Amino acid sequence: MSADGCATSSSSAGPTSSSARSATVVTPPAHDDGWRTLFDDRTLNGWVQRGGRAEYRVEDGAIVGATRPNQANSFLCTTEVFADFELDLEFKVDPRLNSGIQVRSEARLEGGAEVVFGYQIEIDPSDRAWTGGLYDESRRGWLADLTSNPDARAAFVQNEWNHFRIECRGDLIRTWINGVPGVEVRDGMTRSGFIALQVHGVGARADELTVRWRNIRLKPSGKPP
Repeated sequence: MSADGCATSSSSAGPTSSSARSATVVTPPAHDDGWRTLFDDRTLNGWVQRGGRAEYRVEDGAIVGATRPNQANSFLCTTEVFADFELDLEFKVDPRLNSGIQVRSEARLEGGAEVVFGYQIEIDPSDRAWTGGLYDESRRGWLADLTSNPDARAAFVQNEWNHFRIECRGDLIRTWINGVPGVEVRDGMTRSGFIALQVHGVGARADELTVRWRNIRLKPSGKPP
């Protein structure tokens, strides 16, 4: 993510949850047809770092993103490109750190530096609580925040593992946070790109803040709705 902004489109969609306050893990079983893992729980094979020089490492079956001072936003990106899919993962973030999941994203050179841009599903542990909103990183800014979705704002659980479900089909992007519908947006600017894990820049702050991701799975989708 980045700076504050205004939503251009925001609505809830999809399945409901009886409890918005507990992070219920609903990742699909490994034997489910069509699902594949993007992270092998041991190495960063299949991923490449772009943007800033935050540290990415593997600990206890999770990818850990760790801040470093005076770095731009950093992204650990899949080496593969994806178009229509469901993405399922868990994350745990320091309450003082902003983060996000890039989908259908790309990179460009600006002044000799590589800049990642494209759709980002926000991870926002601040009081604003827009985790699950849709931001257009280094391009147009907010596409759909959670201002009008109090259930989704209440779904994120501080200092615990939380669950994201993200769907990209045609021009439709939908999100769920711990089973609670987040946003539903139709936007056709980018139809394919890499997936990436963001560590937001923290300025000159020297102490390490971390965000963790695990159980990262993807299922290619069929015909767009």
